[in-house]
Amino acid sequence: MTTVLTQVPETTFAEYEDLKAILDAGAMRFSMRVACETQAQGRTFPVYVASIGSTDPQAPAIGFFGGIHGLERIGTQLLLDYMRSLLYRLEWDELLHSQLQSVRLVFMPIVNPGGMWAMTRANPNGVDLMRNAPQNAEGRVPFLAGGQRIGPWLPWYRGKDGAPMEVEAATLLRVVEEELMSRPLSFALDCHSGYGFRDSIWFPYAKSKRHMAHLPEMFALKTMFECAHPHHGYAFEPQSHQYLAHGDLWDCAYDRTKPPNIFLPMTLELGSWLWIKKNPLQIFKREGMFNPIKAHRTERVLRRHVNLLDFLARAAFAAPRWLPQGAARHQLLQRATDHWYRARGA
Repeated sequence: MTTVLTQVPETTFAEYEDLKAILDAGAMRFSMRVACETQAQGRTFPVYVASIGSTDPQAPAIGFFGGIHGLERIGTQLLLDYMRSLLYRLEWDELLHSQLQSVRLVFMPIVNPGGMWAMTRANPNGVDLMRNAPQNAEGRVPFLAGGQRIGPWLPWYRGKDGAPMEVEAATLLRVVEEELMSRPLSFALDCHSGYGFRDSIWFPYAKSKRHMAHLPEMFALKTMFECAHPHHGYAFEPQSHQYLAHGDLWDCAYDRTKPPNIFLPMTLELGSWLWIKKNPLQIFKREGMFNPIKAHRTERVLRRHVNLLDFLARAAFAAPRWLPQGAARHQLLQRATDHWYRARGA
């Protein structure tokens, strides 16, 4: 059943209004629901989930997520641009119609609307949602940045020990469980920004230097993407190659997925230090550490990553052609281990 968007209270930031406009325009295409509501300084923000494509519960699915950190607006903008593009393409693109008969796309572009409205990394309770899952890292984490329980006045606050998860984090995991983890094959792409001089695709684990059980499948995806787009420029690697962290939501979701289902979560980490290098003055703006400020750079980011989003949809559609089995899977495991772990002495 479709929620009537005109009943939603007025809000004041552009990405939220853009999302509502896209959902209004796509009311006949997207299936939309309010997954939860959050509060920020007396305002109520519904958190929207929109989906499109196959209704077969066995069909592969891709979840696209953004806005977990309220300051990282560019990831949300990327997903909104992609949703808008899908609506336009559905007017004429017969191949897209055919693809969506066999694949489901799920969008949660603004997981933390209260934080985005307030222009804070954390949610309105001061909790960093990407440190809010219950598991602890299996090794030493960087001070503060790996997650801390000292208090919300410091960044990367995990929340109180033993407290329930924040509503936004718990809702994301529930959506992932219902829409993705329950299927034989699913992907997730979570869009962030603010780390490094290059764009990265990270996958579990953040909590451990051990490799995930589905390393061969992840290596197959990486290899296919590099063959299809040899000049992509991403660093495609486990997050643990950069640092360990407590409470990563995607580690939690991955570990909760029941075999034989395959769930492959990835984080697209846009390298915002590049934008700062090209425009050092933007560091004096609150949003400047995490987003391109100049319009032409924003447009370039929106163009650059569409290939990745389309690739994931095509890979899900064609899964029987590439999912490794038997001896081939064992060989891929050896190659993946050599590529990502043995060279580092892990």
